[in-house]
Amino acid sequence: MHKIAVLPCDGVGPEVVAEGLKVMAATELYDVKYELVEYDIGGERYLRTGEVMPDSVMEELGQCDAIYLGAVGHDEVPPGILEQGILLKLRFGFDQYVNLRPIKLYPGVATPLKDKGPEDIDFVVVRENTEGFYAGMGGQLKAGTPDEVAIQTGVYTRKGTERIIRYAFELARKRGKARQLTMVDKANVLTHGHDLWRRTFAEVGQEYPDIKQENAFVDACCMWFVKNPEWFDVVVTTNMFGDIITDLGAMIQGGMGVAASGNINPEGVSMFEPIHGSAPKYRGKNVICPVAAICAAGMMMEHLGEVAAAAAIEGAVARALASGKLGDLSTRSGVKTTEAGDLIASLVE
Repeated sequence: MHKIAVLPCDGVGPEVVAEGLKVMAATELYDVKYELVEYDIGGERYLRTGEVMPDSVMEELGQCDAIYLGAVGHDEVPPGILEQGILLKLRFGFDQYVNLRPIKLYPGVATPLKDKGPEDIDFVVVRENTEGFYAGMGGQLKAGTPDEVAIQTGVYTRKGTERIIRYAFELARKRGKARQLTMVDKANVLTHGHDLWRRTFAEVGQEYPDIKQENAFVDACCMWFVKNPEWFDVVVTTNMFGDIITDLGAMIQGGMGVAASGNINPEGVSMFEPIHGSAPKYRGKNVICPVAAICAAGMMMEHLGEVAAAAAIEGAVARALASGKLGDLSTRSGVKTTEAGDLIASLVE
């Protein structure tokens, strides 16, 4: 029995999570056993109580097998409070050092890339999730004056660098596709931290002679994502660069409506979510595409070892998208959030 914490949170989060749970329920023929525990976390709770993520809730989440999250961000709460108090607290608190982002173009989904199809866009970005500039080291001096100084320090450890690179190598081997791993950095300018990444990549790579190994600077990587996405199989990169290139990846796979992610601790509690954010202006309108949240639920099932159920969810998503019945996946598609969830749930085999 899997114990899954559900955090619908803000904006359209509750709507898309509801559809993800609907599709998960349709996998009952695979005899998947799970218990759902929902938590009142997010902007509304913060406005009501002043609490963001109580330590007592963190303790309870630590007893769960996975966390299914909707979206974080409330239009009445200043930026940063919820993001740091929920997302970063979960990622750092549970040491979810892998941010896993599949970049996959499904049949029937439009990409802005000319002459590219599903056979060209099918790779995974492995983003380091707990170090780099997001570790929060730094400070300000003489804030608000003409002499203000602000320092933000990127933090890279051998342990953190090696474990994410090793995870990426193992994934390239597991996927068995092109058996290729590309490391993305900016070692020609960020010479200290990214030299550590390059050396670690080369050293760990000696243990994986069956995996083709390449290096790419992040600016060149952005060009190649657009020009030649078929060149990529698995990509591993730093926290900040991963944050940037995965949004580019979302666009070439058809938009935020199909982009799902996992924040993973292979030995601990992992969290799965769509990457589209809370979109507060669409809250309660039943117009948001739930495909990303449904794909995140599929990623969660796979992570929990329910491989057949995960494959059934992905298959249902693929059939729904190929059918054309979900329109252009935008808020103007005319397809209601609940209708999209119903369609995908009906296609689970």
